Amino acid sequence: MSDHAGADAPTLDRALHLIRFLRAHCEWDAKQTPDSLLPYLLEESHEVADAVTAGNDDALAGELGDLLLNVAFQVILAEERGAFTAEDVVARLESKMRRRHPHLYGLGEKEPWEELKARERAPDASLLDGIPIALDPLSLAQRIQDRVSAVGFDWREPAGAIEKVREELAEIEALIEVSAGDMAQVADGLEEEIGDLLFSVVNAARLLDSHAMLALRRANNKFARRFRALEHLAAERAMPLGDTDLEQLDALWDEVKRQERTGQEDPGADGS
Repeated sequence: MSDHAGADAPTLDRALHLIRFLRAHCEWDAKQTPDSLLPYLLEESHEVADAVTAGNDDALAGELGDLLLNVAFQVILAEERGAFTAEDVVARLESKMRRRHPHLYGLGEKEPWEELKARERAPDASLLDGIPIALDPLSLAQRIQDRVSAVGFDWREPAGAIEKVREELAEIEALIEVSAGDMAQVADGLEEEIGDLLFSVVNAARLLDSHAMLALRRANNKFARRFRALEHLAAERAMPLGDTDLEQLDALWDEVKRQERTGQEDPGADGS
């Protein structure tokens, strides 16, 4: 049995054939189940995201291949248990995209995405049904807010969401003041208010046409980049991090930021 389909076969067919071959000849592949493969599917999705964020096209090509392998594996397992076929998957994708883009296929006028999706739900379904609960919390918050926005439950302007951020921050400050330094007595309330603050920040980001998860990913990467540069400076100047006071570390941090800005064409770019 060949381990690959013909070179002229559609790409997806070649990937499916590869999984069939592995299932027939590899002990590890043969014993996999949809559930056992979930960790790998999620991991590969994150690795694709990392490659996109890094702008590394070479890595992205490899990671997309790994992700395709996992998608093909799930399709083959479904075929084996008689649930559906690869043709079913593609046909449903085509049908959905036609419904969601009626203006491109001569099926109607252009409509907001969430309104089109809402009509597909059962009459007694919640607007929030179908949102994957396994999403990272920032993306989940954004999807919840997208859904309710479709029925008008939203701020008319970003200013309203930004004011809500200030309100939630003030509630946290009030709890801290009440605690008189004993955070344990307000721990539950503080966690709830911090959650409300984060939810409000996601809302503000969404209304400013930004995705909170992507914005935070960028901030994480920026902080990590700058902290590594700080570590390098500290090592050059024989300033052990554990023995260096905060004022000196802040000075190094400001120096790193100045060096970044000096090396940028736009001194204000990404320079918070």
